[in-house]
Amino acid sequence: MLDSSIQAQLKSYLERLQAPIELVASLDDSAAAAELRELLEDIAALSDKVSVRHDGSDARRPSFQISRVGADMGVRFAAVPMGHEFTSLVLALLQAGGHPPKVEPDVIEQIRSLEGDFAFETWMSLSCHSCPEVVQALNLMAVLNPRIRHVAIDGAVFKDEVEALGIMAVPAVFLNGQPFGSGRMELAEILAKVDTGAAAREAAR
Repeated sequence: MLDSSIQAQLKSYLERLQAPIELVASLDDSAAAAELRELLEDIAALSDKVSVRHDGSDARRPSFQISRVGADMGVRFAAVPMGHEFTSLVLALLQAGGHPPKVEPDVIEQIRSLEGDFAFETWMSLSCHSCPEVVQALNLMAVLNPRIRHVAIDGAVFKDEVEALGIMAVPAVFLNGQPFGSGRMELAEILAKVDTGAAAREAAR
């Protein structure tokens, strides 16, 4: 699945993992699931800090969760994250494994302080230039706050959902089952929309 140059590059990145991570796959008999299984096995072969399980119970198949061992992180891909989303995959692996994100400490604290339960879904395509920024922002939020869940969904694999929801362009983000935003969004924009307590905290400071 991964050519030798990408494997060598990924192996060097995975050396930065500070804690073991687990990839939990929910698979079916589709061609995409076979590709996903191969990708996850390739990744696990590059680091003794990465393990794979194929006993996931997610209803959306094929998909997989990335989590620190012993934690239940809400980072999931319902996709074979190659193309433009390969960077999103690598960052999610590193951040789940404890590698510090390149984000200001006050932003990290803001994400950790969010109150409420947030289930984000991002419909994207592997050829979309605007999608990775959104996927990476929401994945980071899910790594840092256990009450935030995020799944990045490849619209080409889950066409029925795209049609049922009337999604015309990607990225399309839903929060708790309702439309949240579309198009390119930065982390700060997402936080501004969900952080209802920000003004009160600023006033208290």
